[in-house]
Amino acid sequence: MSIPVLKIHTQLTSDQAFILSPPALNFLVALHRAFEPTRQALLAARKTRQAELDNGGTLTFLPETKHIRDEASWRGAKPAPGLQDRRVEITGPPERKMVVNALNSGAKTFMADFEDSTSPTFSNLVNGQVNLRDAIRRQIDFELGGKLYALVQNPAVLLVRPRGWHLDEPRVTYEGSPLSGSLFDFGLYFFHNAEELVKRGAGPYFYLPKMEHHLEARLWNDVFNFSQDYIRIPRGTIRGTVLIETIPAVFQMEEIIYELREHSAGLNCGRWDYIFSFIKKFRTNSKFVLPDRSSVTMTVPFMQAYVNLLIQTCHKRGVAAMGGMSATLPIKNDKVANDQAMAKVYEDKLREVKAGHDGTWIAHPATVQIALDVFNEYMPGPNQYYNYRADVKVKPEELINPQVPGTITLGGVRANVSAALAYCGAWVSGNGCVPIANMMEDAATAEIARMQLWHWVHHKATTEDGQVITAELVGKIIDEEGEKVPGVKADQVGIAKDYLKSQVNAKLASEFLTSDLMAKL
Repeated sequence: MSIPVLKIHTQLTSDQAFILSPPALNFLVALHRAFEPTRQALLAARKTRQAELDNGGTLTFLPETKHIRDEASWRGAKPAPGLQDRRVEITGPPERKMVVNALNSGAKTFMADFEDSTSPTFSNLVNGQVNLRDAIRRQIDFELGGKLYALVQNPAVLLVRPRGWHLDEPRVTYEGSPLSGSLFDFGLYFFHNAEELVKRGAGPYFYLPKMEHHLEARLWNDVFNFSQDYIRIPRGTIRGTVLIETIPAVFQMEEIIYELREHSAGLNCGRWDYIFSFIKKFRTNSKFVLPDRSSVTMTVPFMQAYVNLLIQTCHKRGVAAMGGMSATLPIKNDKVANDQAMAKVYEDKLREVKAGHDGTWIAHPATVQIALDVFNEYMPGPNQYYNYRADVKVKPEELINPQVPGTITLGGVRANVSAALAYCGAWVSGNGCVPIANMMEDAATAEIARMQLWHWVHHKATTEDGQVITAELVGKIIDEEGEKVPGVKADQVGIAKDYLKSQVNAKLASEFLTSDLMAKL
């Protein structure tokens, strides 16, 4: 199927053809023509900032936007219908069974994720759009293996996470250039569902990932206004919650809310990507070599400063401060181990609600009730916007404090290799949400593993017993762990092995594995 100068480089089913209808494609073209130059300029600015950091630069609050931070009167948007109480949000890919189970889970909201937990095969992306369209219209019920999957009367409120600004959609091109993955995901969902959502008493709500600058939030705001005008619905109907999951963004949180203020639904502590960004942005600085991934918890100094500042910032501006992901999965056939795992979920959510968060993320329906119980006990109202955290006084150096208790162990090296191989192998096979060692791993956790391996090799880090971590040592472990990857075909494991070896041997680790591996899907 094509319209002038726009081409789709794959075959479509009838449902997919409906999603990619000529009117929808015209909307995508309009978005592309209006915003692609700005997107490319912002991506170029990212490279410039990274080069500055690679050459010894640092990060701090922007002096040119001090007036925004100092102005006390402005606020973000009031909560939209269904978003005043977000105490538990479940997340997952927009796969049909997942959509039904998540909407029925008892969580307040469901974030359908086209980004880190979705392997972006074209069928995954477009079928995901079909599934969300059907769910919104209560037409998603289906039978599988003799079991009926049907929506309950009052399902969770739906939010959608499109891909980040850095990702392209190469299967759809305009004048030979790929569309933005962000605008492809956003545009199709908005075009087909915005008016229907409003009729049903909600609206088009989004999670916005991977931003590194408030001008990237301004771009989203411009996209929102353009899109609302395009289908003639009022400006301010859209809401966007921004994931603060890059270290540059934490220094611009007020500016990000300000840019989106008519559409802002708050900020979220995207904890795993934030750790990845912390390492990546200071990749050439040996002071930022961190210990085993398991040591980098939410209570280490730089993570605690980040959380406290995010909550204070959101409540100062009257928007939601959402907590991070608990990726823990229930453990079958081992009550003791399962009880211990669920206790960790409880402790994580207790820390969040006491810190002042207005809600939290979980990855599995079995943990919904645990999170609900914690927030119901400690947050009797719909949110904690009243908790201004006046005690918080975060200095720039606290946000980039690399001091983390712990050591690097050979077991930690092996765990990173194992997780990265298993995830990358699954990702290229079309699965972006992978249970590994009783944790639900997505691209963010795989990115921590990849970046730590490169960082340790590049800076000649040593394990606790004095062994230097070399590319040869990691390569040997990659070969060993490559023999143990469950549920992934040998050729896909081979792709993952070759990729990981290329990364640990690279002069500079690349930006995103999802960009690197796109051609291998």
